[in-house]
Amino acid sequence: MFRTALRTLRSHRLRFAMPALAVVLGVAFVTGSLLYGDSVRAAVNRAQSNSQPDASVSITADPAAPQRLDDTLLRRLRALPSAAAARGVVEGRSFLVGSDGTLVGDPDQAAGVNYVPDGSGKDVRYPLTEGRGPRGAAEIAVDRRTAERAGYRVGARVRIVVAGTARDARLVGVFTAHDSRVDSGGTLTAFDTATAQRHFAPTPKGYSAITLTAAEGTSDAQLARRAEKSLPSGLRAVTRADLESGAASDGDADKLTTLLLSFAGVALFVSTFLVANTFTMLSAARAREHALLRAIGATTNHVMRMVLAEAAAVGTAASAIGYGLGVGAAHLLGSLFDASGAGNATVSALSAKPLLAGFAVGIGVTVLAAYVPARRAAAVPPVAALRTVQPSTAASLRRRNTIGLITTACGALLIAAAVGEPNLLFGAAPLLLAGLIVLTPLLALGLTGLLRSPLTRLAGVRGKLAVENARRNPRRTAATATTLMVGLAMVTAVTVAVTSVNRFDEREADRSMTSDLRITAVDFGQIGEGTAARVARLADTEAVTPVIPTYLDLADKTALSVTAVDPATVERAASLTVREGSLDRLGQGIAVTGELAAAHGWRLGSRVTGAFTSASGRTPGTKAGLPVVAIYDGPDDLAPALVSERALPRPAGAEDRPSIDSVLVKAAPGRTAALQEEIRRALDNPALLVQDRADARAAATARTAPFLNIMYAMLSVTVLIGALGVVNTMGMAVSERVREIGLLRAIGLDRGGVGSVLRLESVTISLFGSALGVLAGTAIGAAAVLGQEAVPLVIPWDRTALFFLASAAIGVLASLWPGRQAARIPILEATGADTE
Repeated sequence: MFRTALRTLRSHRLRFAMPALAVVLGVAFVTGSLLYGDSVRAAVNRAQSNSQPDASVSITADPAAPQRLDDTLLRRLRALPSAAAARGVVEGRSFLVGSDGTLVGDPDQAAGVNYVPDGSGKDVRYPLTEGRGPRGAAEIAVDRRTAERAGYRVGARVRIVVAGTARDARLVGVFTAHDSRVDSGGTLTAFDTATAQRHFAPTPKGYSAITLTAAEGTSDAQLARRAEKSLPSGLRAVTRADLESGAASDGDADKLTTLLLSFAGVALFVSTFLVANTFTMLSAARAREHALLRAIGATTNHVMRMVLAEAAAVGTAASAIGYGLGVGAAHLLGSLFDASGAGNATVSALSAKPLLAGFAVGIGVTVLAAYVPARRAAAVPPVAALRTVQPSTAASLRRRNTIGLITTACGALLIAAAVGEPNLLFGAAPLLLAGLIVLTPLLALGLTGLLRSPLTRLAGVRGKLAVENARRNPRRTAATATTLMVGLAMVTAVTVAVTSVNRFDEREADRSMTSDLRITAVDFGQIGEGTAARVARLADTEAVTPVIPTYLDLADKTALSVTAVDPATVERAASLTVREGSLDRLGQGIAVTGELAAAHGWRLGSRVTGAFTSASGRTPGTKAGLPVVAIYDGPDDLAPALVSERALPRPAGAEDRPSIDSVLVKAAPGRTAALQEEIRRALDNPALLVQDRADARAAATARTAPFLNIMYAMLSVTVLIGALGVVNTMGMAVSERVREIGLLRAIGLDRGGVGSVLRLESVTISLFGSALGVLAGTAIGAAAVLGQEAVPLVIPWDRTALFFLASAAIGVLASLWPGRQAARIPILEATGADTE
């Protein structure tokens, strides 16, 4: 049996090439995802383990606790007999500006730390490779990878952004950092402790954390228990092992692996149709061979096992090649991340879990897809030895059509219901696609029939032949089109959803831009306290106000969202509409929107009693009674209440300082563009964005661009497998139609005409699959959008047309090789060929 299967594979190796390639791509996706995920986890764990070599125990504060970490506590912990050393840690957000004026590295992972030298001037946590540690406010040190990426050397004058303000500093040292933030593409800037406390400490001269080093003979757990006895309530001691286990269970690597595997699953799912279609076509072509085997004594189980053995052999070979490609893909991902500074993940070329998973899915998918064709091959009776094909019965197609109609209808109903209940979409989308897959043969007959007349008028008899060839075997046409349908359905659904969200974001950006210009910080950045004042001094500035969101704890224990602004300029800078009262007295009271006033029964002169909370939400201010001085209408970011920025509490700690959300700027008439450039030059801070309306719209939509590109990149593998399905079907169709092609040539159809017929047939199948995919994807995407409040439904007609053009191109390209093969068959040989 195995020898027969191997001989079959050798004799039909070209026919098995396309399904094998599809399985190779799916296995490569799976193994690459697993290998890269393992490498990322290992790198993060390694960085976490090495980042604090001197930390046996860490003292942290409960976010809701009033206790703080300060020098008094540090000295008390340092005096513990079981502690060899104690270190105060201060960390915060700090950006480094490159020589090209842009931020270095990933802003999300840009951090500032304090450099704690020992008696020799070295810090065990940040070992120096060049220079020395920072000793004053004008000196910094950076990690080696950041220095290399920015091209900075010791002694260089560099620009940094801390607390929202850009300033110059001298680079005095470069150090090695085993830190997950650096491995994730960020930067690490070290300051002396006093400077770091001034920038980042939650309280004056406080610390973010305190770490202890266990004395010789003392375990981490023992040190933690003894330290707990010296801690006030609200503080806790955590061992190094607990910290590392918490970091390891963060799950970011697992989420990435799960995302990649989900796309790999889709690719493998589509591959099953290509594999099944190939074995179905081969079984039909080899019906006489299987009947002869039955006639000489082979049982149905023998034939079935032989076909499954062929599938297992194909799956094994594809899995081996796919695993090798998966290792390469994992290395490629690692190289791409390293090139951007995102990590030093090392990919292991041989790993048991990815290896077993790759072979399991590769062999499993291939054998599973070949099971139904194998059963059909085994069902061929010995008497059918003179028949070349095994026709489908009308009854089986009727049953399939009935099941398909019911499933598709249920999926469509669930899609409609998902508009009101978005969670239903996770079950509705697969059900709709499954119904369409089952129903595709019926749809193939109907939709391709509609093309008969147009193609006949367009290409004459060649168009009619192409359509009839596509209709000849609706099951085959359906299986081929399905490989394209699934991929394009997902691409279309994502495109509809993202395009609609982009339109919503553009509208929100327009609504929120109530001034000529708006200054905001990059993600995880902040705006310095003096920014508004610096902008106000520029010649073309007419009005400017900071926007500081905060909360007012009312007497009834509810929290009122308020926005602190400059009372003297907010009305001009933000173009507010004052319905009653005046904002001139905002410095002594509060302004509320008409909706809020109606909800609370407030009117001019009503007193609003409450206390402002700090930025961290932990430090309440002094209670005050604020009279309502104005009732206004305004945009959402300046609603539902306004107060003066001078009314906010001014704590000294970094965590409790007011956080400026944006700065609104009104330019002198006709000077918006000029003022925008003036502000950029004056602030000289790449961590601040100076936007006009067009910039705000572009920034709002730019957030989804990386997501859409990732989706396209992932789903492109699925579309590629769909294209392979079309190539495979056309190639095998040529081998089945040798005599037919010869007869067409004999009655006058030239080689170009044969190629034209195959091209039109291939394009017909491709467009049929893309039409189903686009329609299904549009329905799924529309349901996802309509389930979101206020998000408008936008159908991206331009991209939809591009999908159809791409499908037509796939059809043309898929027919090139089969067309050349068909045109090269001699007429006499073709007309005398056996159809088998």
